[in-house]
Parts: sequence; C-alpha cells; structure tokens
Amino acid sequence: MTLTSQYAWLYNQYPFSNDPDAGLLHPDWWITECSCVPAATTPAPTISTPFRPHHFYEEQRLLLGRTHRAGEIVRLTAPAGSAAAWTVIDLLDSELVGPPHVAPHAVNAVALGADQSGRRDSADALDRAIAAARGTHRTVYLPPGTYQINRHIIVDDVTIEGAGSWYTVFRGREVALDTPAPDGSVHTGVGFYGRDAAAGGSSNVHLSGFAIEGDVRERIDLDQVNAIGGALNHSTIDGLYLHHTKVGMWFDGPMTDLRVTDTVIADQIADGVNFHTGVTHSSVSNSFVRNTGDDGLAMWSERTGNAHNTFDHNTVQSPVLANGIALYGGTDNTVSHNLVADPVREGSAIQVGSRFGAEPFTGQLWITDNTTVRAGTYELNWNIGLGAIWFYALDRSIDADIQVVGDAFLDNTFNAIMLVSDWPVKDQVSITGVHFQGIRVDGTGTSVVSARAAGAASFADVDARNVGAVGVNNCGSFHFTPAGSEFSLTDLGGNDGGWLAPWLLPNTITCNDRPTVVPPPAPAPW
Repeated sequence: MTLTSQYAWLYNQYPFSNDPDAGLLHPDWWITECSCVPAATTPAPTISTPFRPHHFYEEQRLLLGRTHRAGEIVRLTAPAGSAAAWTVIDLLDSELVGPPHVAPHAVNAVALGADQSGRRDSADALDRAIAAARGTHRTVYLPPGTYQINRHIIVDDVTIEGAGSWYTVFRGREVALDTPAPDGSVHTGVGFYGRDAAAGGSSNVHLSGFAIEGDVRERIDLDQVNAIGGALNHSTIDGLYLHHTKVGMWFDGPMTDLRVTDTVIADQIADGVNFHTGVTHSSVSNSFVRNTGDDGLAMWSERTGNAHNTFDHNTVQSPVLANGIALYGGTDNTVSHNLVADPVREGSAIQVGSRFGAEPFTGQLWITDNTTVRAGTYELNWNIGLGAIWFYALDRSIDADIQVVGDAFLDNTFNAIMLVSDWPVKDQVSITGVHFQGIRVDGTGTSVVSARAAGAASFADVDARNVGAVGVNNCGSFHFTPAGSEFSLTDLGGNDGGWLAPWLLPNTITCNDRPTVVPPPAPAPW
C-alpha cells in the first residue's frame, strides 16, 4: 500500500494554501491568535508559519484478494529503509467485497477503445460507448480496470455501470485550462457531469459501481473539478467511491428527483455533497462521508430554494472545516436517522443557517432521530464553543416551523444546542419557531442550550445529564434588560435532568459569555 501526505495538509486562511510558508492570505481579517486586524495594527503582528495548519486524514484502499476469518490478525508494517520520518495509522476499516459485477448485454467500453491499464486516456472511447448505448437503448459497462479520464464526461439519458467501486476506477489528473472557462474554472479533471441547468439539464442518468480518483490538492472555488456535477433530473447514483476531487457531488439546479445511495465520499478539498440552488424531491441515503474540507452534506438554497429533499441514514465523520450536515434555507426538507461524528473546527454536526445569500426557510424543516458524537466544536473566528446542532441567523431571521425530534446529542465538547446571531445584526434578526421534543443529551462541556440571539424555542421531553456548566446559558441579544433575555424558552413538560429549572423560565438571563469547559464522561447506556 503506497502512503502519501501530498493531499494531507492545508494552511492559512480560507480558501487556504498548500504552502506551509505562505504569508497571510487576508491581512485585513481578524486574527484570533493576536486579537487583532493585522492591517490595522502598528507594528503588524508576527504570524508564525505554518499558520493554522489543518490535517486532512489521507485514506488509501487495498483489496486483500481473499476473505480473512474472524480473529485473524492483520499487521501493517513500514518497509525497511522507508524514507518517511514517521507514519501514523489512525483507523482501519474492513469491508467484505463481493465478486465483480458483469453486464453481458451492455455496450462494453473496452471494445470501443477504453484502456483498462490506465496508460492511455479513455475519455474519447467512453464518449463513443455512451453514444452507442444511447443509440441502441443499452447500458455502458466498464469491466475491472483503471481508466484514465482527464476531463468531464457529459452524461444524459444513459446508464453507466462498473464492476464495483473496488474494481472499476476512473482516475485523472487536474488539468490547467489554456483560458478560463465561462464559469470561471481554470482547471478541469475527471468527473461525470449532467448538462447545465440553463441548457435544460440532463435526465434519466444512472451511474453505479465504480470509483472516481481525482488529483485536487488546492481549493479554487470557481473550479469545476468535482466527481459528479451539473444538473441530473430523474436520475440515480449508487455504489460509487469518490476520492480526491474538490467536491464529491455538486448539483446546480433547478433539477428534481435525484437519488444518491450507498456511496462513499472521502478526502474532499471542499464539500461531500451540495444540493445547490433549486434542487427538489431529491435525497442522499445510506451513504458515508468522511474527511471533507467543508460541509459533509449540504442543501444551499442560493437564489432559488431547495424543497422536499432528504438526507437519511448517512454517516458523516470528521469534516475538517464547517459542518457534518448543513441546511441554508429551503422548504419542507428533512434530515433523519444520520450519524455525525467528530467535526473539527468552525462548524459542528448539524447547522441550520440563514447565510451565504440563501433564500429563507419556509414550510417545515424536520431534523429527526439523528445522533451526533463529540460535536459542539470551537469557532475560531468568534473564540466561543458551538452547539452540536446550531441555528445561525445572519442574513435574515429564521422563523419557519422547525421540528427537532428524537435526536441524541452525545459527548458534546461545548453545547448540545445553540441559537446564535452575529453581533452586527443581533438587533435585526431573530430565531423563532424551533421545537425540540424527545431529545437526549448525554454530556456537555458547557450547556444544554446556549442562546445568543433574540427569539424563542419550546422544549418537551428533553432529557439531559452530565451537564458541564449551567443547563441554559441565555444571553439573548446581550442587552440584559430588566424584562429579561430577548430569547424565551417554553417548557412543555417532561424535561428531565433538572437542566431546564423553573427559575430559568421564561427568559431569565443566565449569561456567561465563555463558560469554563468541563469535559463530559463517555456516553453510557441511558
């Protein structure tokens, strides 16, 4: 197994650098380490390099070639004379891999020139196979092999099947464009893209059973170097493995009826999946997302709202920046039965945010039966702890009907639940219409609820134990009026553990701006 650190580190301020010696990318930004704006400081503070290094855990896969019995020992060793100063193996996942899938009646791309060895570029051959399959209403099949693809493959009204994500691999390098593309991209690379939504998008696309291995090592937000992109209507994506691209899947609507299932997304420089702008009646389910450079799963209603979408029964682990699951505006969306663990910085497990120019939340938002573990992280720019689930009113108020039901927030580093606005807009926005019911909180470094905004929320059957500070840290809008906090908590009964004491209701000020953190014990059976 060949290990590498070439994808494993980024440095500096957003959108980051892979140069450990780079100076500040934004010398006029607030720097928490020195509590200053460097451009306004005389003399300017000295920032040590590498500045803000953060680690992308690098994942490698190896097919062992046979099935090992339970109880056998697998030993990993560095070869004698290795040039690496040190190697750390954080985690080993094992998977039972089935035999290669075969599609005997499909259009075999190898017969049309695709190179299984990966030595020659197979993009043109794959285009020929897609054209032949569409003309005969058949499937395109890629047998086991590694296929070199260094540009986008445009897909519409086609089914493409591999032998399985361990057997059929599309691998490509990042290619600099001679001139920027109309969308601002300065690179291209391996990826399967639907047609642009402005051109009507693509429909009836079905992708399954293959891996996409990119070569993206820097974050350029305008670059379309994602594994899957464009607009895909009435389409399915199943059983893929997506690795080392900018975003695993980025969909620009309007588009509708996409189903993503049983897919693994790892080591992305930005998001895992983003439903961006007018994605409706679509879902991601039974999938695994780990080590993204931004939100693991996101619905972003920029300019046009997303509606009637679902993220269900997914596992999202260790987003290096931002959130495991994030929702920015939208109507009647659902986040259910997901496990989100170990967000790293400047985000948390689940966020509901009016930010990034998103359309407002309308209708209902359901956040049900999810579990978060070791979330509630540190917000570097604010120098405060977040909640495992946090509601952030920035661009506008949040006032939809939001139902948080049956969730479990475990081993929270700071707060379990946070409702917050940014200081410049704290008197213009509020958060209302949030209802918590049937929640379990096991362990908080600080509080069960931290309110740093105007608004209101209700609580029923919310059980909490191992609370580090006070159950409710209610700062409201930081005016501390004689009438109490601008944020009200309504007790609907059944809230066990003493965290929501009667003297805290309805809006008693209990504000500690940065309470002392008490590490919680490990979660235990309830």
